[in-house]
Amino acid sequence: MTRQVIEYAGIPVGIVVPDSNSLKFVAVKFHVYDLDGQHFATTSDVLRAIHKLTSTSSDNVSRAA
Repeated sequence: MTRQVIEYAGIPVGIVVPDSNSLKFVAVKFHVYDLDGQHFATTSDVLRAIHKLTSTSSDNVSRAA
């Protein structure tokens, strides 16, 4: 695998790239920037982290932007 686009709620929010024995997340949307550079074991782990981050947000800004 070279890289994989990560979509959340139908919107591309970042990519994962292999880095040693894990996947490094590169954010392309501001609302997931807190996860930028973090390493995950699977793409499912990335999606869970995105869901947790966006569902605990204290604002009601539309996540499609």
